[in-house]
Amino acid sequence: MNQAFSIERVPFEQKHALKQLLELYTYDFTEFEPFEVDDDGLFGYDYFEKYWVEPERHPFFIKVNGKLAGFVLVRMLTSPDANLPSVHSIAEFFIMKRYRRLGIGKAVSHQIFKMFPGAWEVFQLENNVPAIGFWRASICDYTANHYEERQADGKVIQTFISRP
Repeated sequence: MNQAFSIERVPFEQKHALKQLLELYTYDFTEFEPFEVDDDGLFGYDYFEKYWVEPERHPFFIKVNGKLAGFVLVRMLTSPDANLPSVHSIAEFFIMKRYRRLGIGKAVSHQIFKMFPGAWEVFQLENNVPAIGFWRASICDYTANHYEERQADGKVIQTFISRP
């Protein structure tokens, strides 16, 4: 990977840029899910505003050589059962096509895992074959193949423990 990348928390003042990237991401995702645009031609994202008000949600830009190249949205999943631990999860992950297959996605995912040590759960829709391949390879590499995978509710789910 020759590209210099950075992961930067999305400040409130720049959330409009994330909103635009979410539109591109959702458009890409229509290959796997039948999302429709609204009367303004936008997909929207139901949880968008929550990323600046809920402490368990973390929005990050991915930049390559200082230019926007994508984003990652991290969230904490809490169980209603107090005996079960909370787990970190990738809510959304997007690398613009221009920057794919350069190793940036894997490097970003590994850095995000290190930023949030502890239990992780990453899932993909079972019909999103490219995403399944990407996350299996990335998580396998990050954990030295110490992860578990299961299928449930039309999803492929990987679980593992991250260390700082």
